[in-house]
Amino acid sequence: MTASAASVPATPEQTTDAEKQELEAQILDAIDRWVEREVRPIAREFDQADRYPAELVEQMKELGLFGATISTEYGGLGLSASTYAKVVSRICEVWMAPTGIFNSHLIMANCVERAGTEAQKAHYLPKFATGELRGGIGLTEPNAGTDLQRIRTTARRDGDGYVINGTKTWITNGIQGNCLAVLVKTDPTAEPPHKGMSMFLCEKGPGFTVGKKLKKLGYRAIDSAELVFEDFRVTEDHLIGGEEGRGFQQAAGGLELGRINVAARGAGMARGAMKLAVAYAKERETFGKPIAQHQAIQLKIADMSTRAEAAKLLVEEAARKFDTGQRCDLEAGRAKLFASEAAVSNATDAMRVFGGYSYSTEYEIERFYRDAPLMCIGEGTNEIQRIIIAKQLVAQS
Repeated sequence: MTASAASVPATPEQTTDAEKQELEAQILDAIDRWVEREVRPIAREFDQADRYPAELVEQMKELGLFGATISTEYGGLGLSASTYAKVVSRICEVWMAPTGIFNSHLIMANCVERAGTEAQKAHYLPKFATGELRGGIGLTEPNAGTDLQRIRTTARRDGDGYVINGTKTWITNGIQGNCLAVLVKTDPTAEPPHKGMSMFLCEKGPGFTVGKKLKKLGYRAIDSAELVFEDFRVTEDHLIGGEEGRGFQQAAGGLELGRINVAARGAGMARGAMKLAVAYAKERETFGKPIAQHQAIQLKIADMSTRAEAAKLLVEEAARKFDTGQRCDLEAGRAKLFASEAAVSNATDAMRVFGGYSYSTEYEIERFYRDAPLMCIGEGTNEIQRIIIAKQLVAQS
Protein backbone atom coordinates (compact mmCIF):
# COMPACT_ATOMS: atom_id res chain seq x y z
CA MET A 1 0.00 0.00 0.00
CA THR A 2 1.28 3.43 -0.91
CA ALA A 3 1.45 6.23 1.60
CA SER A 4 -0.61 8.40 -0.71
CA ALA A 5 -3.49 5.92 -0.87
CA ALA A 6 -4.04 4.87 2.71
CA SER A 7 -7.04 2.67 3.38
CA VAL A 8 -10.41 4.18 4.15
CA PRO A 9 -11.66 2.72 7.45
CA ALA A 10 -14.57 0.30 7.25
CA THR A 11 -17.84 1.09 8.98
CA PRO A 12 -18.47 -1.17 12.02
CA GLU A 13 -21.88 -2.81 12.18
CA GLN A 14 -22.69 -1.31 15.61
CA THR A 15 -21.74 2.33 16.09
CA THR A 16 -23.22 5.33 17.86
CA ASP A 17 -24.15 8.49 15.97
CA ALA A 18 -21.08 10.26 17.35
CA GLU A 19 -18.85 7.37 16.25
CA LYS A 20 -20.43 7.41 12.80
CA GLN A 21 -19.74 11.13 12.46
CA GLU A 22 -16.14 10.66 13.54
CA LEU A 23 -15.67 7.75 11.15
CA GLU A 24 -17.20 9.73 8.29
CA ALA A 25 -14.82 12.62 9.03
CA GLN A 26 -11.86 10.21 8.88
CA ILE A 27 -13.08 8.77 5.58
CA LEU A 28 -13.56 12.17 3.98
CA ASP A 29 -10.19 13.35 5.24
CA ALA A 30 -8.53 10.30 3.63
CA ILE A 31 -10.36 10.99 0.36
CA ASP A 32 -9.41 14.69 0.42
CA ARG A 33 -5.73 13.86 0.91
CA TRP A 34 -5.80 11.30 -1.89
CA VAL A 35 -7.54 13.70 -4.27
CA GLU A 36 -5.00 16.46 -3.66
CA ARG A 37 -1.95 14.20 -3.84
CA GLU A 38 -2.92 11.84 -6.62
CA VAL A 39 -5.98 12.96 -8.57
CA ARG A 40 -5.59 16.71 -9.08
CA PRO A 41 -2.01 16.52 -10.46
CA ILE A 42 -2.94 14.14 -13.31
CA ALA A 43 -6.53 15.09 -14.15
CA ARG A 44 -5.80 17.48 -17.02
CA GLU A 45 -3.14 15.27 -18.62
CA PHE A 46 -5.17 12.06 -18.54
CA ASP A 47 -8.38 13.78 -19.64
CA GLN A 48 -6.70 15.41 -22.64
CA ALA A 49 -5.02 12.15 -23.66
CA ASP A 50 -8.18 10.09 -22.94
CA ARG A 51 -5.86 7.69 -21.11
CA TYR A 52 -7.14 5.19 -18.56
CA PRO A 53 -5.76 6.03 -15.08
CA ALA A 54 -4.53 2.54 -14.24
CA GLU A 55 -2.44 3.67 -11.28
CA LEU A 56 -5.40 5.52 -9.76
CA VAL A 57 -7.46 2.35 -10.11
CA GLU A 58 -4.90 0.41 -8.08
CA GLN A 59 -5.02 3.15 -5.43
CA MET A 60 -8.83 2.97 -5.42
CA LYS A 61 -8.52 -0.74 -4.67
CA GLU A 62 -6.29 0.07 -1.71
CA LEU A 63 -8.68 2.75 -0.50
CA GLY A 64 -11.51 0.22 -0.64
CA LEU A 65 -13.61 2.26 -3.06
CA PHE A 66 -14.62 -0.79 -5.11
CA GLY A 67 -16.28 -2.08 -1.95
CA ALA A 68 -17.53 1.29 -0.69
CA THR A 69 -21.21 0.34 -0.33
CA ILE A 70 -20.73 -3.44 -0.02
CA SER A 71 -21.46 -4.78 3.47
CA THR A 72 -18.53 -5.41 5.78
CA GLU A 73 -19.50 -9.09 6.05
CA TYR A 74 -18.43 -9.46 2.42
CA GLY A 75 -15.25 -7.43 2.84
CA GLY A 76 -16.64 -4.03 1.81
CA LEU A 77 -16.51 -0.73 3.67
CA GLY A 78 -20.25 -0.80 4.34
CA LEU A 79 -20.63 2.94 3.76
CA SER A 80 -24.08 4.44 3.94
CA ALA A 81 -25.41 6.16 0.83
CA SER A 82 -25.04 9.44 2.71
CA THR A 83 -21.31 8.99 3.30
CA TYR A 84 -20.78 7.49 -0.15
CA ALA A 85 -22.43 10.51 -1.79
CA LYS A 86 -20.06 12.83 0.09
CA VAL A 87 -17.07 10.78 -1.08
CA VAL A 88 -18.25 11.07 -4.69
CA SER A 89 -18.86 14.82 -4.38
CA ARG A 90 -15.39 15.44 -2.94
CA ILE A 91 -13.73 13.65 -5.85
CA CYS A 92 -15.92 15.36 -8.45
CA GLU A 93 -14.97 18.80 -7.19
CA VAL A 94 -11.66 18.03 -8.93
CA TRP A 95 -12.33 15.34 -11.59
CA MET A 96 -15.48 13.41 -12.34
CA ALA A 97 -14.13 10.49 -14.37
CA PRO A 98 -12.62 8.39 -11.53
CA THR A 99 -15.99 8.18 -9.77
CA GLY A 100 -17.50 6.44 -12.79
CA ILE A 101 -14.94 3.66 -12.54
CA PHE A 102 -16.21 2.55 -9.14
CA ASN A 103 -19.83 3.75 -9.29
CA SER A 104 -20.90 1.59 -12.24
CA HIS A 105 -19.14 -1.28 -10.51
CA LEU A 106 -21.07 -0.63 -7.29
CA ILE A 107 -24.42 -0.61 -9.11
CA MET A 108 -23.60 -4.16 -10.21
CA ALA A 109 -22.58 -5.08 -6.66
CA ASN A 110 -25.75 -3.53 -5.27
CA CYS A 111 -27.86 -5.66 -7.62
CA VAL A 112 -26.15 -8.81 -6.33
CA GLU A 113 -26.36 -7.80 -2.67
CA ARG A 114 -30.06 -6.88 -2.92
CA ALA A 115 -31.32 -9.58 -5.25
CA GLY A 116 -28.66 -12.28 -5.59
CA THR A 117 -28.77 -15.77 -4.12
CA GLU A 118 -26.74 -16.48 -0.99
CA ALA A 119 -24.25 -18.42 -3.11
CA GLN A 120 -23.88 -15.49 -5.51
CA LYS A 121 -23.32 -13.05 -2.66
CA ALA A 122 -20.71 -15.28 -1.05
CA HIS A 123 -18.86 -15.84 -4.32
CA TYR A 124 -19.01 -12.45 -6.01
CA LEU A 125 -19.23 -9.74 -3.36
CA PRO A 126 -15.80 -10.36 -1.75
CA LYS A 127 -14.22 -10.28 -5.23
CA PHE A 128 -16.12 -7.12 -6.10
CA ALA A 129 -15.03 -5.48 -2.84
CA THR A 130 -11.32 -5.98 -3.56
CA GLY A 131 -11.63 -5.09 -7.23
CA GLU A 132 -10.44 -8.55 -8.29
CA LEU A 133 -13.63 -8.66 -10.32
CA ARG A 134 -14.77 -5.23 -11.41
CA GLY A 135 -16.97 -3.83 -14.10
CA GLY A 136 -20.42 -2.35 -14.31
CA ILE A 137 -23.91 -2.81 -15.62
CA GLY A 138 -24.90 -3.54 -19.22
CA LEU A 139 -28.30 -2.01 -19.96
CA THR A 140 -28.17 0.35 -22.95
CA GLU A 141 -28.40 -0.88 -26.53
CA PRO A 142 -28.24 0.97 -29.88
CA ASN A 143 -32.06 1.27 -29.93
CA ALA A 144 -32.84 1.06 -26.23
CA GLY A 145 -31.68 3.51 -23.59
CA THR A 146 -34.35 5.18 -21.52
CA ASP A 147 -36.91 2.60 -22.70
CA LEU A 148 -35.20 -0.53 -21.41
CA GLN A 149 -38.12 -2.76 -22.34
CA ARG A 150 -37.02 -2.42 -25.98
CA ILE A 151 -33.73 -4.26 -25.50
CA ARG A 152 -33.05 -7.06 -27.98
CA THR A 153 -30.23 -8.98 -26.33
CA THR A 154 -31.51 -12.46 -25.51
CA ALA A 155 -30.56 -15.34 -23.26
CA ARG A 156 -31.83 -18.70 -24.56
CA ARG A 157 -32.07 -21.75 -22.33
CA ASP A 158 -29.62 -24.46 -23.41
CA GLY A 159 -29.09 -27.49 -21.19
CA ASP A 160 -27.87 -26.42 -17.73
CA GLY A 161 -27.23 -22.84 -18.84
CA TYR A 162 -28.02 -20.04 -21.26
CA VAL A 163 -26.70 -18.73 -24.56
CA ILE A 164 -26.57 -14.93 -24.84
CA ASN A 165 -26.67 -12.99 -28.12
CA GLY A 166 -26.88 -9.25 -28.68
CA THR A 167 -25.07 -5.92 -28.49
CA LYS A 168 -24.75 -3.38 -25.68
CA THR A 169 -23.43 0.15 -26.09
CA TRP A 170 -22.15 3.05 -23.94
CA ILE A 171 -21.10 0.54 -21.29
CA THR A 172 -18.82 2.06 -18.65
CA ASN A 173 -15.84 -0.16 -17.77
CA GLY A 174 -16.64 -2.28 -20.80
CA ILE A 175 -12.98 -2.50 -21.83
CA GLN A 176 -11.07 -2.45 -18.55
CA GLY A 177 -13.69 -4.35 -16.54
CA ASN A 178 -13.86 -8.14 -16.45
CA CYS A 179 -17.39 -8.76 -15.16
CA LEU A 180 -20.70 -7.08 -15.94
CA ALA A 181 -24.32 -7.46 -14.90
CA VAL A 182 -26.13 -7.69 -18.24
CA LEU A 183 -29.84 -7.15 -18.82
CA VAL A 184 -31.36 -9.55 -21.37
CA LYS A 185 -34.67 -10.99 -22.49
CA THR A 186 -35.21 -14.57 -21.44
CA ASP A 187 -38.76 -14.45 -22.85
CA PRO A 188 -38.96 -12.07 -25.84
CA THR A 189 -42.72 -12.76 -26.20
CA ALA A 190 -43.69 -11.74 -22.65
CA GLU A 191 -46.36 -9.07 -22.15
CA PRO A 192 -45.68 -6.64 -20.73
CA PRO A 193 -42.07 -6.97 -21.93
CA HIS A 194 -40.46 -6.36 -18.52
CA LYS A 195 -41.83 -9.69 -17.29
CA GLY A 196 -39.53 -11.48 -19.71
CA MET A 197 -36.33 -9.69 -18.70
CA SER A 198 -33.51 -11.13 -16.57
CA MET A 199 -30.07 -10.08 -15.37
CA PHE A 200 -26.93 -12.21 -15.70
CA LEU A 201 -23.44 -11.85 -14.29
CA CYS A 202 -21.14 -12.19 -17.28
CA GLU A 203 -17.39 -12.64 -16.89
CA LYS A 204 -15.44 -12.08 -20.08
CA GLY A 205 -14.68 -15.17 -22.13
CA PRO A 206 -15.31 -16.78 -25.53
CA GLY A 207 -18.27 -15.13 -27.19
CA PHE A 208 -18.05 -11.93 -25.11
CA THR A 209 -16.01 -9.31 -26.96
CA VAL A 210 -15.48 -5.56 -26.98
CA GLY A 211 -16.69 -4.09 -30.25
CA LYS A 212 -15.07 -0.66 -30.00
CA LYS A 213 -14.13 2.13 -27.63
CA LEU A 214 -16.45 5.10 -28.02
CA LYS A 215 -14.90 8.55 -28.32
CA LYS A 216 -16.57 11.23 -26.21
CA LEU A 217 -16.76 15.00 -25.80
CA GLY A 218 -16.11 14.68 -22.08
CA TYR A 219 -15.96 12.00 -19.37
CA ARG A 220 -12.68 10.92 -20.89
CA ALA A 221 -10.06 8.58 -19.42
CA ILE A 222 -12.81 6.16 -18.45
CA ASP A 223 -13.72 3.61 -21.08
CA SER A 224 -17.19 3.55 -22.64
CA ALA A 225 -17.57 0.69 -25.07
CA GLU A 226 -19.74 -1.36 -27.34
CA LEU A 227 -20.00 -4.99 -26.20
CA VAL A 228 -20.91 -7.89 -28.43
CA PHE A 229 -22.31 -11.26 -27.31
CA GLU A 230 -22.16 -14.06 -29.88
CA ASP A 231 -23.32 -17.41 -28.53
CA PHE A 232 -21.84 -16.49 -25.15
CA ARG A 233 -22.56 -19.29 -22.70
CA VAL A 234 -23.22 -18.92 -18.98
CA THR A 235 -24.34 -21.50 -16.45
CA GLU A 236 -27.66 -20.99 -14.68
CA ASP A 237 -25.95 -19.93 -11.45
CA HIS A 238 -25.05 -16.66 -13.23
CA LEU A 239 -28.73 -15.63 -13.32
CA ILE A 240 -29.01 -12.99 -10.57
CA GLY A 241 -31.46 -14.20 -7.97
CA GLY A 242 -31.83 -17.58 -9.70
CA GLU A 243 -35.24 -16.65 -11.12
CA GLU A 244 -36.12 -15.45 -14.61
CA GLY A 245 -38.25 -12.36 -15.15
CA ARG A 246 -36.80 -10.22 -12.34
CA GLY A 247 -34.17 -8.34 -14.32
CA PHE A 248 -36.11 -5.14 -14.95
CA GLN A 249 -36.84 -4.65 -11.25
CA GLN A 250 -33.22 -5.45 -10.38
CA ALA A 251 -31.96 -2.85 -12.86
CA ALA A 252 -34.43 -0.21 -11.68
CA GLY A 253 -33.50 -0.80 -8.04
CA GLY A 254 -29.82 -0.40 -8.81
CA LEU A 255 -30.48 2.86 -10.61
CA GLU A 256 -31.74 4.50 -7.40
CA LEU A 257 -28.20 4.33 -6.01
CA GLY A 258 -26.91 5.29 -9.45
CA ARG A 259 -29.04 8.43 -9.52
CA ILE A 260 -27.90 9.44 -6.07
CA ASN A 261 -24.35 9.01 -7.34
CA VAL A 262 -25.01 11.16 -10.41
CA ALA A 263 -26.63 13.78 -8.19
CA ALA A 264 -23.57 13.72 -5.92
CA ARG A 265 -21.35 14.13 -8.97
CA GLY A 266 -23.40 17.12 -10.08
CA ALA A 267 -23.26 18.71 -6.64
CA GLY A 268 -19.50 18.19 -6.49
CA MET A 269 -18.95 19.60 -9.96
CA ALA A 270 -21.17 22.59 -9.21
CA ARG A 271 -19.05 23.35 -6.15
CA GLY A 272 -15.79 22.68 -8.00
CA ALA A 273 -16.71 25.06 -10.83
CA MET A 274 -17.66 27.72 -8.30
CA LYS A 275 -14.32 27.34 -6.49
CA LEU A 276 -12.40 27.71 -9.73
CA ALA A 277 -14.39 30.82 -10.64
CA VAL A 278 -13.89 32.46 -7.25
CA ALA A 279 -10.14 31.78 -7.25
CA TYR A 280 -9.75 33.17 -10.75
CA ALA A 281 -11.94 36.22 -10.02
CA LYS A 282 -9.66 37.13 -7.11
CA GLU A 283 -6.56 36.96 -9.32
CA ARG A 284 -7.75 38.47 -12.59
CA GLU A 285 -7.80 42.27 -12.74
CA THR A 286 -9.65 44.66 -15.04
CA PHE A 287 -10.02 48.42 -14.76
CA GLY A 288 -7.56 48.50 -11.91
CA LYS A 289 -9.13 45.94 -9.57
CA PRO A 290 -9.80 42.19 -9.26
CA ILE A 291 -12.89 41.18 -11.23
CA ALA A 292 -14.28 39.70 -7.99
CA GLN A 293 -15.00 43.31 -7.02
CA HIS A 294 -17.17 43.89 -10.09
CA GLN A 295 -20.86 43.49 -9.36
CA ALA A 296 -21.57 41.47 -12.50
CA ILE A 297 -19.09 38.82 -11.37
CA GLN A 298 -20.38 38.90 -7.79
CA LEU A 299 -23.92 38.14 -9.02
CA LYS A 300 -22.65 35.05 -10.86
CA ILE A 301 -20.69 33.85 -7.84
CA ALA A 302 -23.73 34.25 -5.58
CA ASP A 303 -25.91 32.22 -7.95
CA MET A 304 -23.25 29.54 -8.30
CA SER A 305 -22.90 29.19 -4.54
CA THR A 306 -26.65 28.93 -4.05
CA ARG A 307 -27.02 26.24 -6.71
CA ALA A 308 -24.15 24.20 -5.28
CA GLU A 309 -25.53 24.33 -1.74
CA ALA A 310 -29.09 23.50 -2.82
CA ALA A 311 -27.80 20.54 -4.84
CA LYS A 312 -25.87 19.29 -1.82
CA LEU A 313 -28.99 19.40 0.38
CA LEU A 314 -31.13 17.54 -2.17
CA VAL A 315 -28.49 14.82 -2.43
CA GLU A 316 -28.41 14.48 1.35
CA GLU A 317 -32.21 14.12 1.45
CA ALA A 318 -32.23 11.36 -1.16
CA ALA A 319 -29.32 9.51 0.46
CA ARG A 320 -30.92 9.60 3.92
CA LYS A 321 -34.11 8.06 2.57
CA PHE A 322 -32.15 5.37 0.69
CA ASP A 323 -30.30 4.55 3.92
CA THR A 324 -33.57 3.92 5.76
CA GLY A 325 -34.67 1.41 3.12
CA GLN A 326 -37.53 3.55 1.90
CA ARG A 327 -38.51 4.07 -1.72
CA CYS A 328 -36.65 7.18 -2.86
CA ASP A 329 -37.22 7.53 -6.59
CA LEU A 330 -38.88 10.92 -6.01
CA GLU A 331 -36.02 12.25 -3.89
CA ALA A 332 -33.33 10.69 -6.07
CA GLY A 333 -35.01 12.09 -9.17
CA ARG A 334 -35.21 15.58 -7.72
CA ALA A 335 -31.60 15.47 -6.58
CA LYS A 336 -30.36 14.13 -9.92
CA LEU A 337 -32.38 16.69 -11.88
CA PHE A 338 -31.33 19.75 -9.89
CA ALA A 339 -27.71 18.82 -9.19
CA SER A 340 -26.93 17.92 -12.80
CA GLU A 341 -28.47 21.15 -14.08
CA ALA A 342 -26.58 23.05 -11.36
CA ALA A 343 -23.32 21.55 -12.62
CA VAL A 344 -24.06 22.67 -16.18
CA SER A 345 -25.13 26.16 -15.09
CA ASN A 346 -22.12 26.64 -12.82
CA ALA A 347 -19.70 25.37 -15.45
CA THR A 348 -21.20 27.79 -17.96
CA ASP A 349 -21.11 30.74 -15.56
CA ALA A 350 -17.54 29.88 -14.58
CA MET A 351 -16.57 29.87 -18.27
CA ARG A 352 -17.89 33.43 -18.49
CA VAL A 353 -15.93 34.45 -15.41
CA PHE A 354 -12.76 33.08 -17.01
CA GLY A 355 -13.56 34.82 -20.28
CA GLY A 356 -11.27 33.95 -23.18
CA TYR A 357 -9.04 31.78 -20.99
CA SER A 358 -11.96 29.41 -20.47
CA TYR A 359 -11.32 28.03 -23.95
CA SER A 360 -7.76 27.11 -23.10
CA THR A 361 -6.96 23.56 -22.10
CA GLU A 362 -4.43 25.06 -19.67
CA TYR A 363 -7.35 25.83 -17.37
CA GLU A 364 -9.40 23.17 -15.60
CA ILE A 365 -12.77 24.85 -16.18
CA GLU A 366 -13.05 23.71 -19.79
CA ARG A 367 -13.12 20.11 -18.57
CA PHE A 368 -16.03 20.87 -16.22
CA TYR A 369 -17.84 22.47 -19.15
CA ARG A 370 -17.42 19.27 -21.23
CA ASP A 371 -18.12 16.80 -18.42
CA ALA A 372 -21.19 18.38 -16.83
CA PRO A 373 -23.79 17.79 -19.62
CA LEU A 374 -23.40 14.03 -19.28
CA MET A 375 -25.05 14.23 -15.86
CA CYS A 376 -28.24 15.51 -17.50
CA ILE A 377 -28.33 12.39 -19.69
CA GLY A 378 -26.87 9.53 -17.65
CA GLU A 379 -28.93 7.31 -15.31
CA GLY A 380 -32.15 8.50 -16.94
CA THR A 381 -32.47 11.79 -18.79
CA ASN A 382 -33.63 14.86 -16.91
CA GLU A 383 -36.81 14.82 -18.97
CA ILE A 384 -37.55 11.38 -17.51
CA GLN A 385 -36.69 12.64 -14.01
CA ARG A 386 -39.30 15.38 -14.39
CA ILE A 387 -41.93 12.82 -15.36
CA ILE A 388 -41.01 10.60 -12.38
CA ILE A 389 -41.23 13.57 -10.00
CA ALA A 390 -44.57 14.71 -11.38
CA LYS A 391 -46.13 11.22 -11.28
CA GLN A 392 -45.03 10.72 -7.68
CA LEU A 393 -46.45 14.06 -6.57
CA VAL A 394 -49.75 13.45 -8.37
CA ALA A 395 -50.04 9.98 -6.82
CA GLN A 396 -49.37 11.40 -3.33
CA SER A 397 -51.95 14.18 -3.58
